[in-house]
Amino acid sequence: MPSDLISPPAPHTRNIAVACDHCGLPVPLGLFEPNADHQFCCNACRTVYDMIQACGLDSFYATRDDAPWERQKARTTDRTYAEFDDPSFLERHATQNATGLLSAEFYLEGVHCAACVWLVERLPSIQPGVIEARLNLRRQTARIVWHPAQVQLSAIARRLDSLGYPTHPLHDTNAAALRRHENRSHLIRIAIAGACAGNAMLAAIAMYAGDAQGMADVYRNLLRYTSMAIGWVALLWPGMVFFRGAFAALRARVPHMDLPIALGIGVGGLAGTYHTFAGAGDVYFDSLAVLVFLLLVGRYLQYQQQRRADDRLSSLFALSPRSALRIEGDAVREVPIDALRAADFVEVPTNASVPVDGIVVQGSSAIDAALLTGESNPVPIEVGDAVSAGAVNTLAPIRVRVETAGDETRLGKLIELVTQAAHSKPRIVQFADRISGWFVIVVSTIALLTTIAWWPTQGAGAITHAVALLIVACPCALGLATPLALAVAIGRAAKQHILIKSGHAIEALGRSGVIVIDKTGTLTQGRLRLNAWHGDDELKPLVAAIESLCDHPTAVALTEAGGDNQPRDAEVTDRKANGIEGTCQGRTLTIGSVGFIKERGHTIDAAMQSAVDAALDAAATPVLVAADGKVAAVAAIGDALRDDTPQAIDRLRSLGWRIVIASGDHPGIVQHIARQLDIAPDNAHGGMSPQAKLDMINDLSAQHHVAMVGDGVNDAAALAAAPVGLAMHGGAEAALAAADVYFASPGLTHAVQLILGARRTLTTIRVALGVSLGYNALAVALAAAGVIGPLAAAVLMPISSFTVVLVALSARTFKEA
Repeated sequence: MPSDLISPPAPHTRNIAVACDHCGLPVPLGLFEPNADHQFCCNACRTVYDMIQACGLDSFYATRDDAPWERQKARTTDRTYAEFDDPSFLERHATQNATGLLSAEFYLEGVHCAACVWLVERLPSIQPGVIEARLNLRRQTARIVWHPAQVQLSAIARRLDSLGYPTHPLHDTNAAALRRHENRSHLIRIAIAGACAGNAMLAAIAMYAGDAQGMADVYRNLLRYTSMAIGWVALLWPGMVFFRGAFAALRARVPHMDLPIALGIGVGGLAGTYHTFAGAGDVYFDSLAVLVFLLLVGRYLQYQQQRRADDRLSSLFALSPRSALRIEGDAVREVPIDALRAADFVEVPTNASVPVDGIVVQGSSAIDAALLTGESNPVPIEVGDAVSAGAVNTLAPIRVRVETAGDETRLGKLIELVTQAAHSKPRIVQFADRISGWFVIVVSTIALLTTIAWWPTQGAGAITHAVALLIVACPCALGLATPLALAVAIGRAAKQHILIKSGHAIEALGRSGVIVIDKTGTLTQGRLRLNAWHGDDELKPLVAAIESLCDHPTAVALTEAGGDNQPRDAEVTDRKANGIEGTCQGRTLTIGSVGFIKERGHTIDAAMQSAVDAALDAAATPVLVAADGKVAAVAAIGDALRDDTPQAIDRLRSLGWRIVIASGDHPGIVQHIARQLDIAPDNAHGGMSPQAKLDMINDLSAQHHVAMVGDGVNDAAALAAAPVGLAMHGGAEAALAAADVYFASPGLTHAVQLILGARRTLTTIRVALGVSLGYNALAVALAAAGVIGPLAAAVLMPISSFTVVLVALSARTFKEA
């Protein structure tokens, strides 16, 4: 139980906050049960709690409380997941192994802590037929293996749903399997290279000891041939990726880092082989094997960054609705979204996402389209109004005539925009790759000139100097510098609750430019609250008691503002999309918008009209309270600025960034926020669609360095298209999937920390590259002058790599802003 909330008090009293027994959030007064042993903030938490207890998994709560965790309400649905059993669905999303077992990957909502991993991976013990369940906490994806003859996939999904994890199929299971295979190949190469490096070093130590104390030729030759065999295994098996890359670069006439690396290790291997067969001279296979190992580690770090960028798109596709409740005569049946056609009719329950774009044909409600439009207030809808897939129906069930479904919906097209923007984003062009072509030409020319210069005096011995030069000039440290520094910086950023998905974000933030910021949930709290109350204060707890019986976001704000001492006899008598009527303590109250109040025949006097105007001037929504035939109070409901926003905006300005607001919310509200933050009106844009945001990002990117900060589905395309996208904590999964950086705790201050850390990281990379290039220049000069031979070159070659490692590890890239 959270420490700041306590167990239920004595029956029939409630003067203190009571914690939900499942999620730890406060229990609303309307759901408080004085005589109950357990209290819950919503029915979903009650359902999940009962299921966990029934399955004997109550250790979940002890596991969760052992580590920091984020309090959030459970979410369950009434879905049957019948579409999961459709043969076409299984063919697309499941794979079958040789023993007949099926496996598939799913995106799970509600995953937020290590205890979720513990709970999900106990699935085989509570659901017969499930063989294995593995949860990836970072990606929120679960891999399920089951026996199709013993359990249907729909039953597995319902079980996960009942535990608080609504289940969605990933977009492309085959691609996920290919990525796992590729990841395994990387790890196998690293393991083999590491084994070769270790054994080659052991052989080298024995040879060096023999040179110092004496060793029979037969044993020395055995060690030399053994070292050569191990070295060539390292070069031709795990190290083959560098030779393939070099050949591909030559064929495509696009030089990159593989070319000079292949040249260096290839010449070293050939020279060591010649000396081994000649029985004289030095062999370099220990150094070569170590270098192959280090370079593969650096390549794997780069691969992981690219894989995270691809994974985020798979999670994004999982968010689009995959099923709908189709009306078939007098029955309602859950069907796959692909089965819907234009002119079909679907039912949308309360608190469910709208699965299609269509027209309301029955019912009235309010939809929360904040994730699509950025509008912070729910929008009332009636028969004849259009609704979009992805919006949440907040008030009452509705029926919708289908116009488009699946990929043709507004949400589907938005996801396609995100995908196109993500794939069209240019990859980071690292400094090392840009100079690699010139590096090969310069080093090869110097080696040739060295041979020519030494040939008149040393003959064939001149080749030895050229070999030493090529070995010592191998740009291994150059190839390690950038990925290693980025990997260290990304790890340290994570400790500051800044999760960086790709290294190019650090490079993009190294210079000042324009930072485009969404309003709702980014600059502001992202949730409605009572900003001001004008009128009779005695009505406030009565209003809170009536509103506690509703789930509307405005109702939640009024309920929270009413405090804990609220009456218990509230009752709702009428409920519409823009208002509510109810009774409490013998009084009848009408609560709602100006239009709703006027429809009910209540008068608004001059004082109350002034309060309404004041609320509108403050970019808040006025909610009027009428009692005894006239308006007696006005509540100003709005989305307030986050506490750290003004300071963070000032700090971003001081770092050289121009601030631009791009929001789907009402332009008047956006301008009010801009005035509070001293942002010029020309840089504050409201009423923007996702396409408009995307166009703004593309236009600005043509002239400036641009960063985008957002948190909603409506921001996803712009986040993906921006040179660097930053997603706020608590935002929509689509925004998190599209962004390059995710802030794991709320507040715009993390953007300041990120920019400062990015600049320090780039400084570290420049230092590491400078050390590497300086070392190469000095070593090449010494080798050309004949000061160092091939053996010394082979010993010195790894030293620069280790120096780069020390530079990266010692740098303080991310720290408190």
